[in-house]
Amino acid sequence: MNTYKAPLKDMKFVLFDVLNAEKAYADLNFANADRELLDAVLEEAAKFAESVLAPLNGSGDEEGCHHDQTTGAVRTPAGFAEAYRQFVDAGWNGLSAPEAFGGQGLPESIACAFKEMIDAANLSWGAYPLLSHGAVEALKHYGDSWQQQVFLNNIVAGRWTGTMCLTEPHCGSDLGLLKTRAAPNADGTYAITGTKIFITGGEHDFTDNIIHLVLARLPDAPPGVKGISLFIVPKIDVDADGSPLQPNAVRCGSIEHKMGIKGSATCVMNFDGARGWLIGEANRGLNAMFIMMNSARIAVALQGLGLIDRAYQNALAYAKDRLQMRAATGAAFPEKPADPIIVHPDVRRMLLTCKALAEGGRCLAYQATLQIDRVDHALTAEEKADAEMMLGFLTPIVKAALTEWANECTYHALQCFGGHGYVREWGMEQLARDARITTIYEGTTQIQALDLLGRKTLHTGGAGMKRFIGQIEAFCCANPDSEFLPALQSSARLWSEISVEIGAAAKDDPDALGSAAFDYLFLSAYVCLAYWWAEMARVAVASGDAELARSKIETARFYFERILPRTLQHAAAIRSGSRSLMAMDSALF
Repeated sequence: MNTYKAPLKDMKFVLFDVLNAEKAYADLNFANADRELLDAVLEEAAKFAESVLAPLNGSGDEEGCHHDQTTGAVRTPAGFAEAYRQFVDAGWNGLSAPEAFGGQGLPESIACAFKEMIDAANLSWGAYPLLSHGAVEALKHYGDSWQQQVFLNNIVAGRWTGTMCLTEPHCGSDLGLLKTRAAPNADGTYAITGTKIFITGGEHDFTDNIIHLVLARLPDAPPGVKGISLFIVPKIDVDADGSPLQPNAVRCGSIEHKMGIKGSATCVMNFDGARGWLIGEANRGLNAMFIMMNSARIAVALQGLGLIDRAYQNALAYAKDRLQMRAATGAAFPEKPADPIIVHPDVRRMLLTCKALAEGGRCLAYQATLQIDRVDHALTAEEKADAEMMLGFLTPIVKAALTEWANECTYHALQCFGGHGYVREWGMEQLARDARITTIYEGTTQIQALDLLGRKTLHTGGAGMKRFIGQIEAFCCANPDSEFLPALQSSARLWSEISVEIGAAAKDDPDALGSAAFDYLFLSAYVCLAYWWAEMARVAVASGDAELARSKIETARFYFERILPRTLQHAAAIRSGSRSLMAMDSALF
């Protein structure tokens, strides 16, 4: 009973009216990115997500994946492999990949809009092509010509899929502790030995071959993260032409039994002298791996966005249909035995929170994906550097904020259903379970917060923050009569002041950064959304679409009055310092 309809009108509004993506594509010399073509791509993408993927979401959760302990094979839920074949046959797999590698060369931001649809329709299924995209990015930037010809082209074509193998049983985010070994072979390849855990799509029945990108240590590697190299390790070994040989010495030892994303195979992968090839320079594996990680972080942000939107859609439909009590002001629908619950203030609070965070979050996420296009197609070194700076700055914000908001909003949406939200037939509890992982994998919220405040703010002199505040200042100068101006200016000023205060505190207190990071990230995110809501309201009014304008203005007012004040709470927590966090002896917990 849980359905999904791609919000094409709002997606196009954000991309083409608010972000002016069509002009951006022209400036970046995208030859095949005219509006008529892009509209057609988005509309066909919506049909695939709605008609092929969405119907498999509930059944995939019920069935889960199946692991054969004898052979190590994994079978995905019924319909998943066939959906992948349809996905590949329609050319979706290489939508934004370079034409030189067999892709279609469309903007990454268009592919990311499709990614939002995929994840809203079926998050578990969407996890399989997610890491293939990351593998494409790593090989595109760091693979040699042979690796690109043999591995990259096959992944882009969808004949093979890719994985990212980082985590080991004894180490999570601290990659300096990893133990997987890479011993040189006489033919220039390497024998990879070790165990990796939490490997999404490590084994499945979509394709015959799976290409693992594995972090490992060479025999003479220095300790810590400076001694990590990256290797290509195929499930089926290949010859110089890419033709299959024999199965490689890599096997799925088990799959995890999870609270959510049950249709996504999360594998323990055992490498027992598997043959692999070095990617890039020895002991510089993190450079290539970060390409994959950052790609995955944007992708997971879109997972959060998709979940927010789907949860909101279903809660809204239910709230308009479910009858319970009368409105406080009198019967709103006197012809009915009771009023729909959407008349009640607290139901509207939950729905408007979902709407405000979904539509505002879409602006922020699509702004980040446009930076990917700017990085890949910049015409000058200066433009490329600027885009890389903004992408680096926005990535931890969108990854952490949109996934945390997904947890908040799937909770609100479930709550709108009351007891019906707690039972499986309505599908809301699945969205809440699926959302939980998004804050964890590809870097927890805490890791994103430390990245934003440490590397992306304090270490850069606040370059990204200052650039974003510049957007706010430009809006304020151009729109002096905006009703949102005072609150927008005040929040930007608070953001700037807090950034300076944290920098000063960190000089004397080693725990200042860690104690402020979480609150700083969300203060930043809420200020960013304030800008986008003010801008969306302006653009909607200018569009001449009266219904759109009313919807955006009223939602913007809700955002500024009910959600933006959260920045004050975050600021107060930051200004309290680290004492209340660190003073208590651990024995007293």
